[in-house]
Amino acid sequence: MPPAGAAPAELASQSAAPATPAFPVTPTKLVPPRGSRPLMPRDTLLARLAEARRQRCVVVQGPAGCAKTSTLAAWRQALLTLDFDVAWLSLAPEDNSLAAFFNGLVASLATVDPTIVRDAWVLMGRDGHQSAVEHWVITLVRAIGARRRELVLMLDDVHHLDDPGVVLALRWLLDYAPPQLHVVLASRTAPPVSLARLRTQGLLSTFGLPDLRFSAQESARFLQEQLGHVDARDAGRLHELTDGWAAGLQLFAIDLKGKRGGSYNPVQVRDAQTFASYFEREVLVRLTPNDLDLLTRMALCHRFCGALCATLLGRPNAAAEITARLAHLARDDLFIAQIGNDSHGEAWYRLHPLLREVLLGRLGGLPPGTQAAMHAAAWQWFNAHGDADEAVRHAVLAGDSAAAADMVHGRAHGLLERGELSQLAALVRQLPAEQIRARFGLLLVQAHLQMYAGDAEGLHDSLQRMQAQAGRLGPREHYALAILRGSMALLRDDSDAVANLLPTLQRVPAGADGFTLTGRGNILSWIHIYRGEYDQARRVIEDGAPCDGAPRGTLLGRCMGGMTHAVEGQVLVAERVLHDVLADAEQRGAACAGVACMAAALLGETLYELNDVEAAASLLDARIDVLVRISIPDTVLRALLALSCARWHAGDHAGALASLDRLERYGQRHRVDRLVAGALSLRSRRLLEDGHVDTADDALLRLEALAARHAGAVRSTAWEVRVHADLARIGMCLHHNDFDGALARLEPLAALSEAGGRWSRVATLRMLMALAHQGRRDAAAARRQLVDALRIGHRHGLVRSLLDASPRVPAMLAALAGDDSLDPVLAFYAQRLADAAGPVACTSPAVSPAPAAQLARLATLSEREQEVLGLLAQAMPNKKIARILNVSLDTVKWHLRNVYAKLEVTGRDEAVARLRDAGALPTP
Repeated sequence: MPPAGAAPAELASQSAAPATPAFPVTPTKLVPPRGSRPLMPRDTLLARLAEARRQRCVVVQGPAGCAKTSTLAAWRQALLTLDFDVAWLSLAPEDNSLAAFFNGLVASLATVDPTIVRDAWVLMGRDGHQSAVEHWVITLVRAIGARRRELVLMLDDVHHLDDPGVVLALRWLLDYAPPQLHVVLASRTAPPVSLARLRTQGLLSTFGLPDLRFSAQESARFLQEQLGHVDARDAGRLHELTDGWAAGLQLFAIDLKGKRGGSYNPVQVRDAQTFASYFEREVLVRLTPNDLDLLTRMALCHRFCGALCATLLGRPNAAAEITARLAHLARDDLFIAQIGNDSHGEAWYRLHPLLREVLLGRLGGLPPGTQAAMHAAAWQWFNAHGDADEAVRHAVLAGDSAAAADMVHGRAHGLLERGELSQLAALVRQLPAEQIRARFGLLLVQAHLQMYAGDAEGLHDSLQRMQAQAGRLGPREHYALAILRGSMALLRDDSDAVANLLPTLQRVPAGADGFTLTGRGNILSWIHIYRGEYDQARRVIEDGAPCDGAPRGTLLGRCMGGMTHAVEGQVLVAERVLHDVLADAEQRGAACAGVACMAAALLGETLYELNDVEAAASLLDARIDVLVRISIPDTVLRALLALSCARWHAGDHAGALASLDRLERYGQRHRVDRLVAGALSLRSRRLLEDGHVDTADDALLRLEALAARHAGAVRSTAWEVRVHADLARIGMCLHHNDFDGALARLEPLAALSEAGGRWSRVATLRMLMALAHQGRRDAAAARRQLVDALRIGHRHGLVRSLLDASPRVPAMLAALAGDDSLDPVLAFYAQRLADAAGPVACTSPAVSPAPAAQLARLATLSEREQEVLGLLAQAMPNKKIARILNVSLDTVKWHLRNVYAKLEVTGRDEAVARLRDAGALPTP
């Protein structure tokens, strides 16, 4: 399992994947149904729709058969000629869930521009909580807002949607839509989302049945196109009988064509009920038995082709004949529409909803068991042709849930490997619960999906059920369960739990597949990294790499290899590897978006270390929202700390602290102490730099209470909590000139860090030890530690690990750079570091002015300002200074701002350093 950037789903699925996301959406849902005749122009209605094209929302509402879909199809063609982008999605009952709706929506928008949905696709299905759904919608609308082109999203048959989560997502889509997004809703009933606010804001246009009805002239034209010729009096009479209802007019046209010039039955046909009665009485009776049987059996499926119909009729060799009959029925406008062709050129059709309702009634009258047998034939046909979604649905309807479970189980492994978890989740949702509970393999799949979605309660329940079956599991099943436990431990940032699993994970069962080996490699490499065993981690990654060179698995392995170099401190190597991985992942599109996020997080941290602050901030800012949602805690910690540091050194102190707030909230919400500790440690340091000693001390006390929970931990994620606490306490000791106290913590921490190969941290600690020795007036020891820090930094290409140790570091480096006895290479490196601090780190002083100039600046201070500065030099917090001087806290802060301005410094430490350099430190 990769410790950075990858979604939980990607932690276990690293095999081949297409360059674009594979959505479980029938392609014909993404285009309007195609009729056998050109759409009849309705100039007046289309002109009114054209006027509404820039509205936030357009609603087209009316009963079945009133030409909503054909109206939208005609408007779509007109919008395309106006250079609008148009996305289309035909909804069905099976789309009434968050996962299915999101899949369809993303697939629809991807037909316009795949970059719109790149980040949204990564987030899909990972968390079902309300805040996560809102964030998903926000991610989508932000991507749409980044484009300048006008985009119209047409959702047909919205009446199928009433799931609360879907309705909420639709509401947010409308509320947050940027100006260039226009949403069109076609529905038989009022849309499920409230539109009152849009109406009052003038952002809504509604077209109802009166708008959709044909005028008398349009009815006459429609009948003439259908029949070739119609008497004007008959046209007028039919218009009255149907009240301009498109389905009624089409029904009469079919009736008249069938009677070949005979008369029609003069009854009103204005709704679905009268339509059904008329169709049964006047049209179906004239069909040949074969055509009637064909139409009836077609109603079983949402969509069909000749080969499928031949199977349902029990005549598999008659596919060509039935394909010709379907084309003939479609040409006769018998409420059959061709919806497209598959990759083999096979034409696919669907029935008009009104006709399908009539035929489903007849289907229910067939002999008992007939429908079940037809569903069985349908699932076997769909299964043989690779349509798993339809196959599973029909198998369940046939009453053969065991066969459905077999199909899902057989496909689950491949879908997991390819990362197609949304499609896998859609399949699993169709299965009865008892079929999942009875099979360890399906429970394992369900557990992976629950981990992916952040369903902790469901995951716990699945693990309990799997454990209950332990007595009858084979070695490979036991190993798969261990892999899942290891994945959970990494999601909880618990390296100790992974360590406890090591004996089991090391014993690979015979016949283990690439999926299992990849999961094992991800977990083991992560624990080796935290033990400082970098070469071993890289060997494990190489051993677990997919043998078939699958793109996602290969990229992830390379990315984790880059992480081993980054943690070890080999930042130049890490930068090169991670740059290449990010470029390759982005080139492969959304299928590798999770790996791209992981690489971006690690690369952002590496760029910051190399002092490319602007590039680090830009890279992380663009991805941080998605990254926080899909990454494991280790990556979230690295990304938010690097982003906070980059913002701080760019002068955005508020943004830097906001990143720490976000990190702390994340850690608390997920109960990961290491993240909370990282946020508190850096916050304490920043507050000290800004002169807020009391608040910094409060953060430190909270941090040390947190660290007390992990006493005794060594070289693990739990030990990292103590490391953060030690670093914060060291900073406080140095601030209060408690140099012995700082060294007492620095020396053992440096030894442990060196033993663990954490060389960037060792360089920081050596620099802090140099500062402590300098404070103790031990120049030789200070120089020794400083040179050691430079050797480590030069060997690994470090920059910020040295400069960020203290604002006083650049002055020390500048002084050392002029030391003739220093190795010339190190002297040059020290000078480069000192130069690097100038334009970037606004809190780092340049070489101090000469003592005479410092004394001159000190002389400009007022008497009260000198008092404040003297107390400041004694490491007193602002509150204590206020008490001693008997003034308010705000007065102290006001004096300090004046002091900093006159001395041309940015904080307490620099001001005291100026006093020290001028030899003017007061006696405590």
